[in-house]
Amino acid sequence: MNTVLLIAIGVFILFFLMFMFGTPIHPVRWLGKLIVRVLVGAFLLFLLNVIGESFSLHVPINLVTAAISGVLGIPGVAVLVLIKYTMGI
Repeated sequence: MNTVLLIAIGVFILFFLMFMFGTPIHPVRWLGKLIVRVLVGAFLLFLLNVIGESFSLHVPINLVTAAISGVLGIPGVAVLVLIKYTMGI
């Protein structure tokens, strides 16, 4: 059988079982909160880069830096700036 067909059948079975028996709410809610925090962290870094442009302050936005700033908040952004300019990374 084709690999794509097997994956499609597996996904269909997974959705069918979730529809029949319900989803475990707690892990899905936890994952949703984590995704929202990473998005907020990316937005915080975007604001930092826009405001810091006049001070030649730039922190790259990627999954790791967005996760750090999203989970730790403003202290996380401050740590990223400190690491950026003390280590030269």
